[in-house]
Amino acid sequence: MGTSGRLSLSWINKDRSLVSTQDGGYQWVDRDDFRVTETRLLRDVATVGEVNDDLKRAGDNLMITGDSGDALRALTRLPEFAKEYRGKVKLVYIDPPFNTGQAFDQYDDGLEHSVWLTMLRDRLILIRDLLAEDGSVWVHLDDAEAAYARVVLDEIFGRSNFVATIIWEKADSPRNSARQFSTDHDYIHVYSKRPDWVPNKLPRTDEANSIYENPDGDPKGPWYPGDPFANKPYSLGKYKVTGPTGREFQPPPGRYWRISEERFWDLDSKGAIWWGPTGDARPSIKRYLSEVSDLVPRTLWRHPEVGSNRTSKNEMRKLFPGVASFATPKPERFMERVLQISTQPGDIVLDCFGGSGTTAAVAHKMNRRWVTIEREPDTVATYLRPRLEMVVSGEDRGGISESVGWEKGGGFRQIEVAPSMYELLGNRLLLAPWVVGEAFTEAACAQIPGFELERDAEPPFVGRKGRQRLAVVDGLITESTVRAAVEALNEDEKVLVVGKSYLREAASLLEKLSPGSRIKKAPQDLLDMKGRVLR
Repeated sequence: MGTSGRLSLSWINKDRSLVSTQDGGYQWVDRDDFRVTETRLLRDVATVGEVNDDLKRAGDNLMITGDSGDALRALTRLPEFAKEYRGKVKLVYIDPPFNTGQAFDQYDDGLEHSVWLTMLRDRLILIRDLLAEDGSVWVHLDDAEAAYARVVLDEIFGRSNFVATIIWEKADSPRNSARQFSTDHDYIHVYSKRPDWVPNKLPRTDEANSIYENPDGDPKGPWYPGDPFANKPYSLGKYKVTGPTGREFQPPPGRYWRISEERFWDLDSKGAIWWGPTGDARPSIKRYLSEVSDLVPRTLWRHPEVGSNRTSKNEMRKLFPGVASFATPKPERFMERVLQISTQPGDIVLDCFGGSGTTAAVAHKMNRRWVTIEREPDTVATYLRPRLEMVVSGEDRGGISESVGWEKGGGFRQIEVAPSMYELLGNRLLLAPWVVGEAFTEAACAQIPGFELERDAEPPFVGRKGRQRLAVVDGLITESTVRAAVEALNEDEKVLVVGKSYLREAASLLEKLSPGSRIKKAPQDLLDMKGRVLR
């Protein structure tokens, strides 16, 4: 029998998209709606510490205020940012709302679940475009949506790119008033861009090294008695050995020596076989501490190792005494381990649910570049920006500061997602009042695929895509506008002229003087150029 289709998750309105609303919720729209397809501008707000000049702002650490979907689209589409981030982000860690019944109170249960899944799906698709080929994405959840998110991640990244699900022991209180079970852990789904992704090993710990001893004074130092047997069949693994006291040993049924007899006696001659303190114990192969590598990451993260909810709450209280604690912070040691496993110094780290800023703070202290996005201005003003300012100035001495040797330095740029360049008046789509002058030029250029804004271009040009030039007119395109643009073209160049209106005579003249050049009217033509139709 033939087969068709593939495993997928279905939900209400899966074929639609969402846009943020001013009250903090979401609204269903078609996927080709201008509010979904528009590329928003990113506006500078302020800088803190050491940053690049404004023309190289995309290379700074970035704190972005605005909806994560709009911000991610801007990072993937605006040429100045796309060159820095598209396909170059080494780690994406996200801790989205867990959808525990509080995140979307304005929806009923079935629709709420669909809203959450669509919100996550749309952002993961954009994250996939930003992720480096050797990058990974970590999605932090609890029982409410973890199973469903796993299927969505399979759809977007492919099941072959699933790496692991980490269990974090977030609770450390012995007392709990739960009616059924005490929920003591969260889940973190880890996916890679490619199946051959290999995580970094973790530095060895005193606890891991404590099993190594040196009871016989071996000159090579502490060692651990390794199992000499293996389950895998080995053609040279069937033999008997006689120990120092004359006692014979051989593998138990179904098992084999893990090394050949020749290799066994070679190790014994070097003192690397342990027969016990009296010489009559089953032989063990010494594993020397000096020869073992760093630790392979494990999927169970205990709170004594990486901290708990209590740890993160205490960290926030020290940073913001007298301020109501952020609801769901994460411990810095927890985030440190995520970065140790998935990044190297200088790599780019992205968190599009910035919250209290743990990801950005730890990335800064560990000398990673970072981008953090937070939708709520109050959260940015109360927690995110002040915390990162303290990291830069050296006032933050808590968390991992001492263990990683962080003192102060660096900086970041605060930017915000610009409002939509469009607005609806009844059934009419108009340009927003702020879209004038240079703002119109920037916004128009951002909507046209492939064109990059050229701030130092000779008028009338403002952008380029290969041999195509872009001219933007804040008003009426006339015949004189066309002549000026065509006369400024180099040989074999064409021009796209965008304006708020144009004369038919101007369009006819452009077709005559420069076949292949075009005139477009904002706003409708900007949408149609991408194959979009306003519904």
